Amino acid sequence: MASSPFDRRAIPAGAEIGFWQAEDGWPLRRFDWPAQGTARGSILFQGGRGDMVEKYLETLAHWHGQGWNIAWFDWRGQSGSGRVNGATSGHIEDFADYIADYRSFAREWQASTPGPHVVMGHSMGGHLVLRALVERAIRPDAAVLVAPMLGLKSPLGLAAVGERFARFMGGLGNPARAAWKDNERPYTIESRQSLLTHDRDRYQDELWWQKANPANVTGPPSWKWLIEAFRSTRELRDSPALTAMEVPLLALVAEADGLVDAKAGLATLAKLPDARIVRFGPESAHEILREADAVRDRAIGEIDRFLEAQTPKK
Repeated sequence: MASSPFDRRAIPAGAEIGFWQAEDGWPLRRFDWPAQGTARGSILFQGGRGDMVEKYLETLAHWHGQGWNIAWFDWRGQSGSGRVNGATSGHIEDFADYIADYRSFAREWQASTPGPHVVMGHSMGGHLVLRALVERAIRPDAAVLVAPMLGLKSPLGLAAVGERFARFMGGLGNPARAAWKDNERPYTIESRQSLLTHDRDRYQDELWWQKANPANVTGPPSWKWLIEAFRSTRELRDSPALTAMEVPLLALVAEADGLVDAKAGLATLAKLPDARIVRFGPESAHEILREADAVRDRAIGEIDRFLEAQTPKK
């Protein structure tokens, strides 16, 4: 599983990038990579805020090589799925819009691909996958969350204070305007790379794809996105339905994560009745699956063991 000759800066042969229309007609950029021969099953992987599939080609190639069908779509309002209300930043009016898109896409995906069906989500994608599971918007055979956004890091300390501040700032002008100018979070002296990964080459891959496809680059979040992120994560953490979510789940958590609140995430995941939690220490930043080989190999190994236990090869 260590670094391979796989070309991380090219769409692999056999994969297709196209568009899927949501129920309201909104075009969502999608990626499909059918398995060669008889598929072992199907994986739907969802990225985080601002992610595009190109960042994860290397990781998706691993499971494709094991015989899985691979699918992905860019979230509404970011990357290749347009912008909401003309905002140049990552913006959404309500996280329920994400869930509606996910419900519809997953329903069609499950109906058109062979099982078992596994959903995976990184960061914001991890939050939305878990929320969709808890709300029974989707019903896969298994789920994997990677550094899930189950709580936000606030420069003001408590998340409740951060949420009140975001609501105040959002009310001062157009809430679709960018909440800050640069980096993944405000008021930090850390470089963007140090927040995401210790692996310089994999970080440079993202920059290369951004230059190659500048239209897919998503800026900082809007104030409204921030407001809704605080609200959605808070409501999910407090949901009594967490204890009734029975889909087998694996969660990979970076305890030194500088972007999401790992402590809040661990407390939320502990409420699930059938969840295995794997922790990473200071060796891992936020993008566990794009980390240095030692971290990434351990993470992929944990996911492979989980998949074999929950969806054994036929």
